[in-house]
Amino acid sequence: MAVDDKIGEALVKEQKITADQLKAALHHQKTTGLKLGNALVKLGYATEDDILDALSRRFSVPAVNLKANEVDQGVLKLIPYKIAKKYEILPVSRSGATLTIAMADPTNVAVIDDIKFLTGYNVEPVLASDKQIRESIQKYYGTSYDMQMKQVMEQLKGQEGNIEVAEGQAEEIDLAALAKESEDAPVIKFVNLILSEGLERGASDIHVEPYEQVLRVRFRIDGVLYETLHPPLEFKFAIASRIKILSRLDIAERRLPQDGRIRIRVNSKGMIKEVDIRTSVVPTIHGEKIVMRLLDKENLRLDLTQLGFEKESQQAFESAILSPFGMVLVTGPTGSGKTNTLYSAVNRLNQADVNIMTVEDPVEFNIPGINQIQVKDAIGLNFAAALRAFLRQDPNIIMVGEVRDFETAEIAIKAALTGHLVLSTLHTNDAPSSISRLMNMGIEPFLVSTSLLLVCAQRLVRRTCKHCKAEVSVPPKALVDIGFSPDEATAIKVYKGKGCESCNMTGYRGRVGLFEVMMVSDDIRELILSGASALEIKEKAIEQGMITLRKSGLSKIREGVTSVEEVLRETVR
Repeated sequence: MAVDDKIGEALVKEQKITADQLKAALHHQKTTGLKLGNALVKLGYATEDDILDALSRRFSVPAVNLKANEVDQGVLKLIPYKIAKKYEILPVSRSGATLTIAMADPTNVAVIDDIKFLTGYNVEPVLASDKQIRESIQKYYGTSYDMQMKQVMEQLKGQEGNIEVAEGQAEEIDLAALAKESEDAPVIKFVNLILSEGLERGASDIHVEPYEQVLRVRFRIDGVLYETLHPPLEFKFAIASRIKILSRLDIAERRLPQDGRIRIRVNSKGMIKEVDIRTSVVPTIHGEKIVMRLLDKENLRLDLTQLGFEKESQQAFESAILSPFGMVLVTGPTGSGKTNTLYSAVNRLNQADVNIMTVEDPVEFNIPGINQIQVKDAIGLNFAAALRAFLRQDPNIIMVGEVRDFETAEIAIKAALTGHLVLSTLHTNDAPSSISRLMNMGIEPFLVSTSLLLVCAQRLVRRTCKHCKAEVSVPPKALVDIGFSPDEATAIKVYKGKGCESCNMTGYRGRVGLFEVMMVSDDIRELILSGASALEIKEKAIEQGMITLRKSGLSKIREGVTSVEEVLRETVR
């Protein structure tokens, strides 16, 4: 019998809650993912003390109040932070060969055995609430990142930066001193720590930004930037130089933008994985701003069914990419997941009897079985030049990272008209606007209408954290205003994350796509040839069943996947 079953049984038996309250709590637990005890407390059916008392009597294990007792640092050293966090346990005291640990589930024999093996002590469990255990872990351990970073920051503050630039004067840079300073242990540790923490927290980008009075580091997690720390300003040159050395960039060049790459090996959960980092350095008035994009293959989803397509939209998209020739465009702003969608489509088509070639800027992920080319503008290898070369390489499928200009668009469309399937991206706000964008580039309407099979516009919204998801009250009128029908607005359940440790107190964890998939039907081809506006094309596409970005967002709200705020942030009605 699971611990939740035992606690429910014990509380009903002791008349702390009724059978109906237990039933309601179990339903709440199922929809939010909370533990039963937490669900009972949240619904107001029982207090935390009631839960602990019932469990203590049920398991014959003493309960302990971690807030009222201080834990000795010597005992904490017996169990590393990562183990305490993984198992949600806290060492409380040691007596002879016996180690007392606080657990939310003292029946978990596997955890007790692991701690015995790790420490060499006999383990005696005591009962504490999971909330108190998490708070105590944070109190006594901090996080491994926080503690290491604190030490590094203290080391940095204990030194002096050797390189200064006097305001209003020409720069005098001692390259030898700059290179030496970038190799100082605290600077190396600092850069290593922000990279490892960025990967640990699932950041897509790390920003290192110098300002007049402060140096700031921010992580972009699930599309939102979070400020993390402020290293000493005098080390902005040393930190920038360290990152540039890793990226094989010129540390002497501080007037022009530079782009580079870093490949690192990371020990994640006992497995070694390689991570590519794309580095962009641009000069600002206060120094060099650096953005590192973390390209972690484990975060790359190459399954079209996992991206967030509605069923009808997915069927239309797959039908288009399985066509023998024609053009499929994916459109949206930077950071909307276009590359992931294109890679997923290419991965779906990747077979031994098909020749797939891609030209990208940059190549973000290497996919076995696909010929990928990196754009190099400095030597004349741009999208158009690569496309011309592709047509002499007997390709079946061509992926172009982005259609940026008339020359690239013209060659891509001609390839689509001569027996090749062409996949590419554009920067437009919605699917119908892509038609106007191509014609504004100078492409003739008859070429657009005959080559284009489908346009997919997309956005990314944050997923509501399943661990702290709770129903919220939204006025029906507000739901009608964003697009729900009056009947649906009164019946629908809306969820939002309250914030927990799992989601860094944001209420969100992970992202999901919103998709607007427009099939280029015969009616839409006629509109293109007649010079119809994007609005007229949109109305016809909706009439033929196109799900707009807003409707895709409403579907995600209806399913409890995301919040109203996220859909409003990324879509318009």
